[in-house]
Amino acid sequence: MAHPTNFYVAADQNESSEKRVARFKQWFNRSRVGDTVKGGRYHEKPLTKRLVRKRALKREEFREDREKNKYFQ
Repeated sequence: MAHPTNFYVAADQNESSEKRVARFKQWFNRSRVGDTVKGGRYHEKPLTKRLVRKRALKREEFREDREKNKYFQ
């Protein structure tokens, strides 16, 4: 894994520190950096081909249902 990079939010003129922190938190959550960091904490077993196939079929089924019902809501 690459070395972590420090992130910052540039201060806008006449912006309070609370507002800046809120903007940083919003950016951090949207960028999903925290998910990436937390996801690397523990080792997870790789998925079997069977499970990958099963999940792909389920996703395809959801997509088809969503496409069918797109105009009926």
